[in-house]
Amino acid sequence: MKIGLVGYKSSGKSSLFRWLTGQVAAPALVHSSQSATALLPEPRFKKLIEIYNPKKITHATIEIVDTPGLSRDQQGNPARLGQLRETDALIWVVPVFDGSDTLSEIGAFKADVVIADLEIVCNRMEKIQEQNRRPVPKSEHERLDFEYETLRLLQEGLENGNPLRDDQLTPEQQKLTRGFRLLSGKPRMLIINTADDEVDLKQYSKYAEADIPAIAVSVRLELELEQMNEQDKKAFLDEMQLPSTHKSFVLKSILDASGQMTFMTAGEKELRTWLIPKNGTAIDAAAAIHTDMAKGFIRAEVMDANDLIKLGNERAVKAANLVRRESKDYIVKDSDILLFHFS
Repeated sequence: MKIGLVGYKSSGKSSLFRWLTGQVAAPALVHSSQSATALLPEPRFKKLIEIYNPKKITHATIEIVDTPGLSRDQQGNPARLGQLRETDALIWVVPVFDGSDTLSEIGAFKADVVIADLEIVCNRMEKIQEQNRRPVPKSEHERLDFEYETLRLLQEGLENGNPLRDDQLTPEQQKLTRGFRLLSGKPRMLIINTADDEVDLKQYSKYAEADIPAIAVSVRLELELEQMNEQDKKAFLDEMQLPSTHKSFVLKSILDASGQMTFMTAGEKELRTWLIPKNGTAIDAAAAIHTDMAKGFIRAEVMDANDLIKLGNERAVKAANLVRRESKDYIVKDSDILLFHFS
């Protein structure tokens, strides 16, 4: 799963990339995208490790893609944004220091996304018109007409500032539009990058929208704090009376905004988290591990990690009748530990 970081120059985007992944953005790649993985934390692992003493511990990961900073005059931005089309979600990094106009910057970014998507849609519409002028079979004309009409609806929505949602399109139209990887259709989230001495991070929740969550982080401060041991970090924050934002909270927020979640598998050999879409089923979870497991799915044994931690071992959980047998349609929860039976 790929998460694209995007922001205007000097937004703190590359510093956020470094904080989340531990990788320094390479200056030589300033004009192209670069990526690194970030481990998704699982706070229950600490107790589960004590229970299972596993030989191996594996965290689910996401790939974070850092892209060139956008230009505030919009020159060249469609090409820069084009590097994000293969990502699954967008994280906008917006500064609120040094006199930055946050609302203006958010509005400008929305406009840049629309312009980039319109370029893709309009170019394809022109090509369809050219193809339709050639002698092609009737079935091909019908296919091209359907595609053109779908793109016309997308164009109209973008020009009105209201990009179409999936629920406004037929399943056939949705399938067609997915191939264009439009930026306006991707899940989005705002990270408000605050000044180092900001004491009230909650005030920035006002920038959130119905489908665009927002969290505030002092990225430069968090990078500096990461170099300290826990004792020095606590002393510094207490002395300066500053809040700190845990990296695990930011990564969990990104995961939520992107429509993904994790589940667990556990045993003496390995303790592991896996990624699936929110509201994914047991068979989706089986497929995340191996396609053969999904094909031969029989049932899933489900145990809540919180029950296991409370009772201390699997035997006690089973004795309390807290292990369930679920079918392939079971909706997985992020506290689930799953064991699959398959043929």
